[in-house]
This record gives sequence, structure tokens and C-alpha cells, in this order.
Amino acid sequence: MPEAKTLSNENSAINANKAYKEPSVFLAENLLREARRQKNIPQGQIPAVCVLDPDGDIVSYLVKNGLCSRNPFWACYHSTLYDASFDGLDFGIIGCAVGASYAVLLAEQMFVSGCKLLISITSAGAINAPKNDAKFILIEQALRDEGTSYHYLPAGHPAELSQSLKERLQRYFQSSQLMVETGKSWTTDAPYRETQTAIEYAKTQNVTSVEMEAAALYAFATVKQVNIICYAHLTNTMAQEGEDFEKGIENGSIDSLQIVLATIKAVLLEI
Repeated sequence: MPEAKTLSNENSAINANKAYKEPSVFLAENLLREARRQKNIPQGQIPAVCVLDPDGDIVSYLVKNGLCSRNPFWACYHSTLYDASFDGLDFGIIGCAVGASYAVLLAEQMFVSGCKLLISITSAGAINAPKNDAKFILIEQALRDEGTSYHYLPAGHPAELSQSLKERLQRYFQSSQLMVETGKSWTTDAPYRETQTAIEYAKTQNVTSVEMEAAALYAFATVKQVNIICYAHLTNTMAQEGEDFEKGIENGSIDSLQIVLATIKAVLLEI
């Protein structure tokens, strides 16, 4: 089998027959309609700000401390949405939203259910060390090494954070005490195929982290014109050494919640 020279799917069959400007026959709102009917779920709005927590640690912390309750209006077949409150701010949150396809499935349903801003905070492997040893990276662009983004955007189109959101957040973090740097990420849907060749290529692209959701979420956000912000929490070096994946107090939940609060303060009032 020939070695892949880049992380691009430009010549892959996955790009065939996409008809990017054609609407989907299967719609999120129609699935939710049927779920409400079958499960007797009332009509209602979910919170305007929602969080995807792929690791599930933030949700575990909130549940353990009585800081959240199950949202009664969320009609998804595959997940539980919690209404959470932390330090005076309210938001919805779903745990264990791992991987590009699942994250976008949830995002599609969230934005037709009342969400206006979606924040994803995922643990990530370090590729290039950030300049100031920050543990959190505001992902400004993601290498598209997964399949989901190619159903939304053609090959060659960047999967990136909107410029307006990026500018607001950078201004906020420059004036805050939170250690957050802006950087690029590599989104893969095969974490156990992070070969040395792929890692070295990512390094040449000035990638800081590797994770599993950002490229697809940003592609979806670009096409649907919705507000999505992705963070990478640098927690590991892909288990190449012992004592890896340490996230801090409460498995990093307190630090991650501070990032959520900062993002809401920096962005939501301007949406």
C-alpha cells in the first residue's frame, strides 16, 4: 500500500456525489419531531449556550455536585442533555460526545432546538508545544483528517473558527488571567492510527494538538452559519510515557468550566 503524503482526502471517493448545494432529505428537526411523538417529550427550547464534553468529566463533576438536571425538552435518541448552572451562568451540556460524526449529529439537533452558541472542550494530544505552555488551545483551524467534514465542505476548503468569534475571544483572553493560546489542530477519526509519518506531517503544518471533533464542527458551522467554538485541553502525549492523561483537579473540570464561563462572557452578549 503506498504511503499517504498528506492528510487530505482531496482525491478520495468520499468526495464523490456530494452535491454540496443540495439540501438533505433527512432533517434533524424531523427526527426530533418523531422522537417527541414516540417518547412523549414536550415542545420546548434547550439553553442558548450548550457545551459538548467528549471526555464526560465536566458532566460527572456537575452531576456529583448537584449543579445540573436533565433537560425535559431534549428529544435526541442518543444522548442526555443536562441544564447546568455554574458561577451564576446557565448552559446545556452533553457528555461523552466523542468523534466527528457524533459531535456533528448532536450539533445539528442542538441548533434546531434553540442553541445559539456551542462550545466544545476536548482533551487532546500535544503535537507542537504551545508558545507559553498553555494547557488550553482555542482551535482556529483544523486539519481535516476525518470523513464528516467532507459531507459539508469540499476538499481544499479550510475548517476554521469564524474570524469574528476568534477576534472577540482573543481580545478577552489577552485581558484575562486564563492561559489560553490560539492554535491549529489535527482532527482524526482514527486515534489509534496516529502514525509517526502522520505526526511529522502535522508538525510541518504548525499543528499544536490532535483531537477528534473540531474539523467537522467547524465545517458544519461554516455551512449552516452557526456559532461553534472548539477548545483543545492538552492532556497527553499519546500515552508514549507513563503518568499521561492527567487533567488536574476534578479531572480538569474546574479549569474547563472557567473556559466555558469566559467564552460565554466574551461572546454571548454580542450574538
